[in-house]
Amino acid sequence: MTDSSSTPPRPAKGIVREMFETLGLSVLLALGIRTFVAEARYIPSGSMLPTLEINDRLIIDKVSYTFGDPQRGDIVVFRPPDALGQDEAFIKRLVGLPGDVIEVKNGQLYINGAPQAEPYIAAKPDYQYGPVTVPDDAYLVLGDNRNKSFDSHYWGFLPADHLIGRAVFRFWPLDRLGDLD
Repeated sequence: MTDSSSTPPRPAKGIVREMFETLGLSVLLALGIRTFVAEARYIPSGSMLPTLEINDRLIIDKVSYTFGDPQRGDIVVFRPPDALGQDEAFIKRLVGLPGDVIEVKNGQLYINGAPQAEPYIAAKPDYQYGPVTVPDDAYLVLGDNRNKSFDSHYWGFLPADHLIGRAVFRFWPLDRLGDLD
């Protein structure tokens, strides 16, 4: 008499097929999440000091701008303007929204004529810039290390369609783990 509760062993062909299906689904999910939802990035330069240090690792939210507009003060990741001929993404602070009048004078950032409190910058800017009006479908971005950042005050406005996402969370190093808001 045979035991009816035991299941016959699966053929090796079925196990291999199941393994490839699982692996394929995992790859598709990973690529889908990285492309449309979130991705990890590292900081390669000191342009965002002291907020972000070289080699910090961040999570970039790619979904929120689908449902809402970027906000002044967001730390954004973007493809550089085409005229720069660079492929690597940049990370900067969004300071100018469409229609804003931006000026930097005497070490102070002004938005629409109002001086801005910027406790996060490394040092006061040692340059003059503007006044300029941010065009529709564009932004003005500056590094927190204003005097050592290759940003909008050098190359102009960031086209809105170049935004990749918003930096939301630092996961490395562990002693600086946390939200960026």
